[in-house]
Amino acid sequence: MNTTRTTALIAVFAVALGNLLVVPSAASANAVPRPARHFDLVNATFDSVIALAIAPADHDAFQDIALGQPLQGGPTSMTFDVPAGGCLRDLSVTFHGGRTQLFPHINVCRSSGLRLTPHSGSPKPSGA
Repeated sequence: MNTTRTTALIAVFAVALGNLLVVPSAASANAVPRPARHFDLVNATFDSVIALAIAPADHDAFQDIALGQPLQGGPTSMTFDVPAGGCLRDLSVTFHGGRTQLFPHINVCRSSGLRLTPHSGSPKPSGA
């Protein structure tokens, strides 16, 4: 075998081997999970928030968000990770005394949080 042909075969082999290494790397890059989406809840009411749950918009599949301890009124705030899924979410907030308020169709992709106010029935998105 001459050296020119040997060099050409080695080059072809190197390119083929390189392609085998690149394809799995590209596939695994797509398999990397997205980082969690963070969402801020500010309680500017006079009542403590004792429970918080989130669901896809217009669904009853609410997932509880761990508070650790009640979110006192006043204003105080907390940040939580939004479960994987779409952008439109319903947020259920339960206050001390058992009153529950539903905040429907919050776009967690366009806003970074929600401010609860004493005299407002509608959410105040922040970061939009």
